[in-house]
Amino acid sequence: MTSNYNKYPEIRIKGQDDQCFSGWDEITSRLNSALVTSSEARKVIVVECYQGVDDAEILTALSIGFEPGMVINTCDLMHSADVIEKMTYPDVTSDRIFGFLSRLKMEDFLDAAKVTEAREKLKAAGDTLVLIYGPGAALVEPDPTILVYADMARWEIQLRMRRHEVHNLGLVNAAENIENQYKRGYFVDWRVCDRLKKKLVNCWDFVMDTNVSGQPKMITRQAFNEAMKQAANQPFSVVPYFDAGPWGGQWMKQTFNLDPKLDNYAWCFNCVPEENSLYLLFGDTRFEMPSINVVFTQPRALLGDPVHARFGDEFPIRFDFLDTMGGGNLSLQVHPLTEFIQQNFGIPYTQDESYYLMEAGEEALVYLGLKDDIHPEEMADGLKESELTGKTFEDSKFVNSFPARKHDHFLIPGGTVHCSGKDCMVLEISSTPYIFTFKLWDWGRMGLDGKPRPINIERGLCNIQWDRTTTWVKQNLINRVTELAKGDGWREETTGLHEREFIETRRHWFTKKVEHHTNDGVNVLALVEGDEVTIESPAGAFEPFVAHYAEVFIVPASAGAYTIKPSGPSAGKECATVKAFVRVNA
Repeated sequence: MTSNYNKYPEIRIKGQDDQCFSGWDEITSRLNSALVTSSEARKVIVVECYQGVDDAEILTALSIGFEPGMVINTCDLMHSADVIEKMTYPDVTSDRIFGFLSRLKMEDFLDAAKVTEAREKLKAAGDTLVLIYGPGAALVEPDPTILVYADMARWEIQLRMRRHEVHNLGLVNAAENIENQYKRGYFVDWRVCDRLKKKLVNCWDFVMDTNVSGQPKMITRQAFNEAMKQAANQPFSVVPYFDAGPWGGQWMKQTFNLDPKLDNYAWCFNCVPEENSLYLLFGDTRFEMPSINVVFTQPRALLGDPVHARFGDEFPIRFDFLDTMGGGNLSLQVHPLTEFIQQNFGIPYTQDESYYLMEAGEEALVYLGLKDDIHPEEMADGLKESELTGKTFEDSKFVNSFPARKHDHFLIPGGTVHCSGKDCMVLEISSTPYIFTFKLWDWGRMGLDGKPRPINIERGLCNIQWDRTTTWVKQNLINRVTELAKGDGWREETTGLHEREFIETRRHWFTKKVEHHTNDGVNVLALVEGDEVTIESPAGAFEPFVAHYAEVFIVPASAGAYTIKPSGPSAGKECATVKAFVRVNA
């Protein structure tokens, strides 16, 4: 089937149309107006930047627009590359993929002597207009005339890394390979930038969107704050993004009308707020920003008190798609136990997962758990021999494979050996950590770059739970569906997750309106059957929200009671949603 899948969901922000500015002329004109109305004799513009913005474009445009008498670029105030690499090595490590979640701050990257010298120059500038630009600019002058925050979407940063257009924080390394740049970004740069962002969010004057080269936008602090409040009090979708992979399939390409020129689409990240963007609509202007900004600024309204108390300003639920329809098997893999991810990577909770089947071919399989009575040493030896010699690993000797059918739900707590086989369209419903996969065997194939993908047998062996064998897996991890309630035109089922996982999943089948309640906890839902549904507030707390087949949407905890009904082409027909929320009373 072909879906009306919305690849560009937007949140229309009310009452703030005149607080958004497009193009460098409008932006510099608005900033100049702010300078003119300031009563301060000294005029200082600070532009604090997230890692990955286009420095050349922004600096050139602002220099032309303002003609500042002095420009201080924080790239000149950073420690040397040698110092930064030594300082960050414990977090970056020598591993090809993994590091340790950094506790560094932006202050650690700035050379104190250079900052002092810059401040002396600033004092001597008198009433000359000064522009301070770059990561850490707000630390050089904490009390500027104007503070602008140049934000950047995480996916756009990754695309720029692939094109060798951007440097990591404090380095000149755009030519470095994407693996190294991404690892440094994930474990160091983005943690450092986010820490400073959270300190500045209540004092910046303007926020800038420069995700599209040559098409900058800017909103006022008032517009930003109002947008975050509106988003945290209504259903919304983040902007999905799609990527190819060595095992990628064709289902998303056909169903979502994606670019047919790409060979395949393996992944769709459609609810990973740390990675996804939000599109905010001010009048006719689309403003892009990281969706994590809503989590940072409205954690209680979005997550609810019990979830916020447990996770802080992190969004704990992840939805994404894995498409192997017409593709190949995922790698045979395992995710870490909680204590392992805490001790080795600095992550507070682990990458528990589940596979919900949106579609499946006739011979589709999911590999899950180990066979009864296997010998761990023999399996370990087989995996190591495969990595060293290229010999085919005897997966059928050690690992279960189960037939997979549409609407099956396979539960995958950390420590469980697993992978999706070919011809599966998987909705992953999981906890938020998403790069901590220990590949055990990759079926003897290469990655898209022509190199073998990283194998992590030793780490995997430290985490495999050898007692999760055939009988236990069948009883505990496959289709644990129980009907909970039913009424006129609807029924509710629980489908998981396992007791070791903190996420609860509920499936509703319905031909008529069905009632839901957030119970002071964020809900994430996907429409897994039917063309279209409408989400409404009985109290009129938000405007009706329409979702189409396979779309994922977030209902903030603040929404309280809400209803979902078939609508449009699905009116009167059976639809189904899968809802995930954090267990707080388990």
